[in-house]
Amino acid sequence: MVNITAYLLVGAALFGIGVIGVMMSRNIIVLLMSVELMLNAANLVIIAFSRALNLMDGHAFVFLVLTVAAAEAAVGLAMVITIYNNRKSVNIDRYNLLKW
Repeated sequence: MVNITAYLLVGAALFGIGVIGVMMSRNIIVLLMSVELMLNAANLVIIAFSRALNLMDGHAFVFLVLTVAAAEAAVGLAMVITIYNNRKSVNIDRYNLLKW
């Protein structure tokens, strides 16, 4: 059986890659994928602790997080497609449609 430290290291690495992707990206699609990567890293850590402590509550929580992440991805992609139809670009610097 794999030690919990390995899961935590992989989760931390994935979360770090996601944070770097959010901070460095100018492409909205890459930004959304980086947010999903951070959510999946958090899910990996939750499952690792759930298995280590022999609790099933973590699995239910991860299922809830995955459901919310899927809804977030669908709404985010719909917004990107709508804004792309108006601006013809996926560059974040050109998105000022939501400003007051």
